[in-house]
Amino acid sequence: MSSVLYDVPGPRARLRNRVLGVVTILVVLALIGLTVWRLYATGQFTAQKWSIFGYTAIWMRILDGLWHTLSAFIVAGVGALILGFILAVGRLSDHAWIRVPVGWIVEILRAIPVLIFMMLMYYGLPTVGIKVTPYVAVVVALIAYNGSVLAEAIRAGVESLPRGQKEAGYAIGLRKNGVMRLILLPQAVRAMMPVIISQLVVALKDTALGFIITYPELLYVIKLLGTQIQYGSPLVPAAIVGGSIYVALCLLLSYVAYRVEKRMRRSPKAPHLDPGDGGDPTTATERIAVRRGLGKFDGRQA
Repeated sequence: MSSVLYDVPGPRARLRNRVLGVVTILVVLALIGLTVWRLYATGQFTAQKWSIFGYTAIWMRILDGLWHTLSAFIVAGVGALILGFILAVGRLSDHAWIRVPVGWIVEILRAIPVLIFMMLMYYGLPTVGIKVTPYVAVVVALIAYNGSVLAEAIRAGVESLPRGQKEAGYAIGLRKNGVMRLILLPQAVRAMMPVIISQLVVALKDTALGFIITYPELLYVIKLLGTQIQYGSPLVPAAIVGGSIYVALCLLLSYVAYRVEKRMRRSPKAPHLDPGDGGDPTTATERIAVRRGLGKFDGRQA
C-alpha cells in the first residue's frame, strides 16, 4: 500500500523505525544524565554557587542588563526592517545605476561579521576622530547586517511571486511604485514572514556580542556574576540563568510572530488565490481594480 507522498512502511520497516526511535531517546536521555551528573560532581549545584541569586540587588542588575539587551534589539530590529525594505527596493530597481551599487552594498554588509563590524565602529572609528558609544556600535552593526539579510529575503519573496501579479498591476494602470507598494511587497512579506522572524531572533541573540565592546547587556552581566569569587565563581549557574532568559525571549518572540502571522492570514485585506470563476475580487490586484473602477469588477459588466 502507498500514499500520494510516500510508500507506507511495512511491518519490518515499522519495527526498525520503532527501534531507532527508542535508541535515539535512550541516547538523548544518557547525554542529559551525563551532563547533570558532571554538573553535580563538579559542585555546580551547591548552595554557595546559587546563593548569589538570592539577592534582590542581583536580580535588579540582571533586569538592567535585560533592558539594555531589549533596547538594543528593538531599535536594531526596527532599523533592520526599514533598511531591508530600502535595499530590497533598490535591488529590484529597473535602473542598473541603482540596482548594481545597491547589490554591492548588500553583499558587503552581509559578508562582514557582526562582531567585526562592532569592533570596527567602537575601536576603529576613534582612530579617525569619530567616537561612538557601545550602544551605537551594537545597534548600527546589527542594523547593517540584519538589514542586508532581510533585503535579500524580501527580494526573494517578490521574485517568487507569479509574474502575472506584476503584469496585472500594470494592466489596471498602476505605476512601478504602486505595483511594488500595493501588490508585490505585501505578498512578499507574508510569504517570507518565517524568514523575517528567524532573522529577528538572530538579531536578538547577536546583541550578546556587545559584551566584547563593554556594552552592559545581559551576557555582560551574566559574565560579571559568574566571576564572583566569594560565591565560588558560579559561572555555570550564571550561564544556566542567562541562557534560560535568552531561550524565554526567543520563544516569546516566536510566539508573537506566530500570532501576528495568524492575524495577517485572517485579515480581510490579505490576498487569497483567485478561484478563477469570475466571482468576487479575491486578490490584491482585483481589490485595487475595484477601488479604481477598472476591470471586470467595476460593476459595469454585471
